[in-house]
Amino acid sequence: MADADVIPIGSGGRPGRGTGRRTTPSAAARALAGPGTKKSRTRAAEPTEETVEAATELPTAGAPDGGEALDFARLGQVVRELFGDDGERRVAEWLAFLRRRVTGEYELDEFGYDTDLTDQVLLPLLRPLAEKWFRVEVRGVENIPDTGSALIVANHSGTMPLDGLITQLIVADHTGRPLRTLAADLVFKTPFVGELARKGGATLASNDDAERLLRQGNVVGVWPEGFKGLGKPFSERYKLQRFGRGGFVSAAMRTGVPIVPCSIVGAEEIYPLVGNLASLARLVGVPYIPVTPFFPLLGPLGMVPLPSKWLIEFGEPIRTDDFADGAADDPMLVFNVTDQVRETIQQTLYTLLMQRRSVFF
Repeated sequence: MADADVIPIGSGGRPGRGTGRRTTPSAAARALAGPGTKKSRTRAAEPTEETVEAATELPTAGAPDGGEALDFARLGQVVRELFGDDGERRVAEWLAFLRRRVTGEYELDEFGYDTDLTDQVLLPLLRPLAEKWFRVEVRGVENIPDTGSALIVANHSGTMPLDGLITQLIVADHTGRPLRTLAADLVFKTPFVGELARKGGATLASNDDAERLLRQGNVVGVWPEGFKGLGKPFSERYKLQRFGRGGFVSAAMRTGVPIVPCSIVGAEEIYPLVGNLASLARLVGVPYIPVTPFFPLLGPLGMVPLPSKWLIEFGEPIRTDDFADGAADDPMLVFNVTDQVRETIQQTLYTLLMQRRSVFF
């Protein structure tokens, strides 16, 4: 696809937290990332046709006891029946992946991102959920640039941050580019979840780290509503919360990258939030403990998301490279741009809701 056309947009807002041009992740991100994330390992080459052939064309060998020879051709046929025509290639890729994990021949970047694990395990686990359960319909993906940096800004909802994970999958599948996401510090403080988030490409939602990723040429995703969007009651569905202090706009201005508005319909209905155990949430130090029609009444079964119909639309990119030097330090300018991004997403949400036939179809 060709580079997306971009359009200029107005002015205003409060500056975000970062101002410098860092060449390394912030101290806060390094502290949350934990030990070992700076180590790099050499990633093995992708399987070629020759290596796949070598891995799948197994010779016919006689049984050790002189019995009937093993029919490896039949084994190959079974693999094709189970996994399709490219089954042998997929098995060979998995064997190569397992070998790399055992031998340590894979790499982590300075943020802890594990491309190999993300592409081979994490995203494939999400794909059936997106395609079969939520039946995601995607529009405007051509507005994501083929090359260079971009900042995708989306609405946040659904009690659990599945919308961020699904958006990451959609960008990877439709553009072939990884989406590096910005997450709250609570994510990285949560055992197991923080480690998995780092390996999946997430980093701390700070301006310094956002600017670092954008200057490296990445596509970065941010959900400015944060926990206010995730934890809003079902009665306020599709009503955008405040977009923070406009830190994402100032990061885009300092790096001169386009902002791509992203509107997500469907996530609001996966866990309808009808209550909040606020006292218990304060006791355990989390923003909220949700009460839905099925949780905690049905226990773990209540954690299964409802199969709502999703629509995701990426809007026309908003240029930031036309602003004068120092524009990111102008509170009114940052505020106005932030407000216009928010209003663009809000109006698109209303349009998508009118086009969706029903919540589940």
